[in-house]
Amino acid sequence: MAGLTAMMNSWGDGWTIYIWMISGVSILIAVVFGLRWAAKNEQFDEDIKYLVFDDNDKDKMDPEEFKKMQAATKQQEARRKEVLEEKGKI
Repeated sequence: MAGLTAMMNSWGDGWTIYIWMISGVSILIAVVFGLRWAAKNEQFDEDIKYLVFDDNDKDKMDPEEFKKMQAATKQQEARRKEVLEEKGKI
């Protein structure tokens, strides 16, 4: 451990910026991979908020929102079936 401390002391004062730069670039790369995964897996669907509701919530919603909820649920169930068929699980 003393050797590591001596080595770090010999670097001077300017080495910490490189640690921050490497950390920042690593975070940016992780964000890019995360966004790419989300885009490929249909995670940016605006109607996903309606999937938490079911037909029992009709009295709590506007008629227009309830229709959107039913359409979003139907579309999501159809897409789920397609994906499972593609993977051979159905």
